[in-house]
Amino acid sequence: MTTRILPAVADPDAARSLTTLLSQLPDAEPAAPVTDSTQLIDTLARLAGEALDELPEVVLVHERIGPVPALELIREVSLRFPSVGVVMITTDASPHLFADAMDSGARGLVTLPVGYEELANRVQAAAQWSTGVRRHLSSAGDVFTGPGGTVVTVTGAKGGVGATVTAIQLALAAQASGHTVALVDMDLQTGDIASFLDVQFRRSLVDLALITDISPRVLADAVFSHSTGLALLLAPGEGERGEEVSDRSARQIVSALRSRYEIVVIDCGGQMNGANAAAIEMADTALLVTTPDVVAVRGAKRVVRMWERLQIRKAEETVTLVNRFTRNTEIQPPLIQKITGTRVAAAAVPANFKELQAAVDSGRLHELDAKSTVKQALWGLAGELGIVKPSVTAKKSGGVLAKRNSGTFKNDRGSTGSPRRRRGGTADAEGTR
Repeated sequence: MTTRILPAVADPDAARSLTTLLSQLPDAEPAAPVTDSTQLIDTLARLAGEALDELPEVVLVHERIGPVPALELIREVSLRFPSVGVVMITTDASPHLFADAMDSGARGLVTLPVGYEELANRVQAAAQWSTGVRRHLSSAGDVFTGPGGTVVTVTGAKGGVGATVTAIQLALAAQASGHTVALVDMDLQTGDIASFLDVQFRRSLVDLALITDISPRVLADAVFSHSTGLALLLAPGEGERGEEVSDRSARQIVSALRSRYEIVVIDCGGQMNGANAAAIEMADTALLVTTPDVVAVRGAKRVVRMWERLQIRKAEETVTLVNRFTRNTEIQPPLIQKITGTRVAAAAVPANFKELQAAVDSGRLHELDAKSTVKQALWGLAGELGIVKPSVTAKKSGGVLAKRNSGTFKNDRGSTGSPRRRRGGTADAEGTR
């Protein structure tokens, strides 16, 4: 049987020597090395999306891979692609590292400099394990084997620009179209999704922070099932406890959610920390919310540059949403796109906080009037981001997702689409908060 091997090695010299050795292994089919953690996850997700059998049997992870540390990368691969055998390549063969690698999901260690016999033995053992797992998965239809759900992060250029309202409405739109949706509050110190949705629940992200193996039952215990159908994972009630959620635990939590829900929407707030930085790095779509004023746009540019410096996200991989938009504002979306270097969403949210005030003050944002131009704009954004099912007509208490042959939505009562323009004037000067 042919063993497909995918090396993940950042150093060119190490990659060449490893590829040479792999080509000498019997029945081995080594792929071209990937050079960073993002490329590895993207490659595996693409292959898994085609078919389970397209995944390589063995992945080799070099200890100096980046930007995600090797052990965390091994854990993510093991969680998202459980049929792949992962082998770590390292100079440290200590019992401590061996235990950490096994806890992360590795199937073995190969020490540097790599020897033929050791490499052959570890690859063969990992490949045999992978074959057994795939045989089991093929007979268990309810076992998760794919690349996982879509993760969307929503970040504010600064506080008060409307990131939380945006995240909630995106999640509601995705749920109304028939997806299973988790809404996560990763604004760990000042998160207020619970207040917007009138929720009182004692469990939070912190309850999952110290758990090394998040099983479906453990995850279900930490999630609140809202009346709308959303699964809520809330920020801690005591803001200081947010420090207990590390970047490593955030990766585990996001991976666990991704394996259980089709859409995961994460509110990252307006402040950066290790946890929400990890979430943004893992996200399929990173949405940055700004308002069309000098201070907020400067904040958006600052956030984008910081993400690039920390290798969290490239500017061209970020989508910017303009909130509280009016026609007569001096700063228009094309200028924001030029300043930030990001792609600006076609949907702009009109400045009309009067539509939101009653729902926000009562903590019933999920009951926002279907006629709201703000809601229609945000549900239109959900369609633009590809997190709704345009072919499904789903009737909810707030509105209707209408089917059209073109794949877009009618601008009808409660439907997704561009916001309605009132006759003879622009939207109100106030905006979502």
